[in-house]
Amino acid sequence: MKVDLTIDTDLARKILTGFIRNELTRAGFTRGVIGVSGGIDSAVSCYLAAEALGPENVMAIRMPYKLSSQDSLDHAQLVIDDTGVQSQTIPITPMADGLIDQFPDMSQLRAGNIMARCRMIVLYDQSADFNGLVIGTSNKTEILLGYSTQFGDAAAAINPIGDLYKGQLRQLARALGVPNVIVDKPPSADLWQGQTDEGELGFTYDAADQLLYLLVDERYRPQECIEAGFEREFVNKVVARVRRNHYKRVLPPIAKLSNRTIGYDFLYLRDWGT
Repeated sequence: MKVDLTIDTDLARKILTGFIRNELTRAGFTRGVIGVSGGIDSAVSCYLAAEALGPENVMAIRMPYKLSSQDSLDHAQLVIDDTGVQSQTIPITPMADGLIDQFPDMSQLRAGNIMARCRMIVLYDQSADFNGLVIGTSNKTEILLGYSTQFGDAAAAINPIGDLYKGQLRQLARALGVPNVIVDKPPSADLWQGQTDEGELGFTYDAADQLLYLLVDERYRPQECIEAGFEREFVNKVVARVRRNHYKRVLPPIAKLSNRTIGYDFLYLRDWGT
């Protein structure tokens, strides 16, 4: 079974730029800060932010670690140059290695999480300095699979691309004019040499998009997905990831004691005139 995930890129562009403007205005801001890694996700968020707010109101931050590839830095610079946004380059090696070097047997996963959280420290510090909200760069596929670092790359004030599957994000990237060298390269968090998203996940984003659309958007049961042609092992693996990583998609659960508990009963700002 093949699902058509084609989107109307013009409509998506209009909705997402409007979202950025409206959400920042609602919070009393006119500026945004974004970490630009050289990958497609941060590129799309940066192009949307520049269009929504004006490039002078967007601060793009490159945050290389000593093992980061030169291609990542170069591709991030392509985005900065093409959008005309303001930019800074702030290496995270000293702050990350301050902790990493204390544990000689540290795994790549632990080190990668430290790097991701160091980058978020930088972004939120620059948020205060630039007086702009941090704009997120995680797509729907990553969010559902939990392929992110909690309080690292998963942290942001708003996220314009979080309802786009990876394949849909590629469609929007091409419509926005993101350079092909960024759109076409294998997705990677660039946390260590040779690391790729799909290599870590054990399956392709295209396959995950197809399955997740049925599970989430169409509300198929896992067995129905198997009957539709997906391999049982793949379905079980994806379902397990979605379930296991739900805690990353929500605020920390609060034990309920009152009639109106944050996250349960108090959910919206409508009571406060917005």
